[in-house]
Amino acid sequence: MRIPSTQALRALDSFARHGSVWRAAEELFLTRSAVSHQLRLLERDLGFDLLERNGKGVMLTARGRHYANEVRKALTVIGDASLQYGDKGVAGTLQVSCTPGFASLWLCTHIAEFQEMYPDVSLRVVTPRRLDDVSNPDVDLFIAFGDGNWPNRAVELLCEVQFTPLCSPALLNKVGGLNEPSDVLRAPLLHLGDFDDWTRWLALANVENPNAECGMIFSDMNLVFAAATAGQGIAMGDELTCRTAMKAGQLIRPFDLAIKSPRSYFLVMEHTKTGHAVSRAFADWLKSALAQTSPTYRPNYG
Repeated sequence: MRIPSTQALRALDSFARHGSVWRAAEELFLTRSAVSHQLRLLERDLGFDLLERNGKGVMLTARGRHYANEVRKALTVIGDASLQYGDKGVAGTLQVSCTPGFASLWLCTHIAEFQEMYPDVSLRVVTPRRLDDVSNPDVDLFIAFGDGNWPNRAVELLCEVQFTPLCSPALLNKVGGLNEPSDVLRAPLLHLGDFDDWTRWLALANVENPNAECGMIFSDMNLVFAAATAGQGIAMGDELTCRTAMKAGQLIRPFDLAIKSPRSYFLVMEHTKTGHAVSRAFADWLKSALAQTSPTYRPNYG
């Protein structure tokens, strides 16, 4: 059995997730020419084309995307084995900044797994004022929600987000059911920060004369979902952070229609901290746990 170079496979995986040679080079601490060389060697080793040029640059071929998908799965299995059977001697302190909603609705329900694997790591989790804030100098690693544009930082996509209406069974009974998208206007709409998500969803659903600028605005996702769970209105939510509440029947998804958020969850670090053993261990655990537990975890394969 002939197995391609692990470095070449990592170069392919990084290029597939980021969609560019320079970002792959940045993540792997290689030059762009080195990444390109690894990809060419891999093509030669495999005997088929992974890349094709278009008017804007280089992209994966259809066969290349499928192969990169399988490579990602294989690397995840290897990474999981390393975490399970590898050196547990990682020790030190780690301060993680995480958006409030992600922290309370996902991270806090899984974080004990990391502590069990690395009992000698002293972990502190803080929440920022803004979802895209990565300015705290005391933080080692950020889980931020934004457009991915953080100059002079190492940035890795964790997962994209799709929003859809969610409500409690009690509210569903109170309004007499939600059979058509326009029926959501019979209940208070719950907003996080602004009216944008509801405005976009109502437009996509072709609701006539929508009035998205009504209802209540909250500054914190936890407050939005607390109100929704209590039957106070309909929230725009996603299956990543609301999966537990949906499985428990506390929140119901009345429609299949969803909008893709212009923002996503990213792992953000200063370049000087990406090589730290504790940061690496947490980042690897986080990506592995997302892959295992969240159906919405989808690395960007181009």
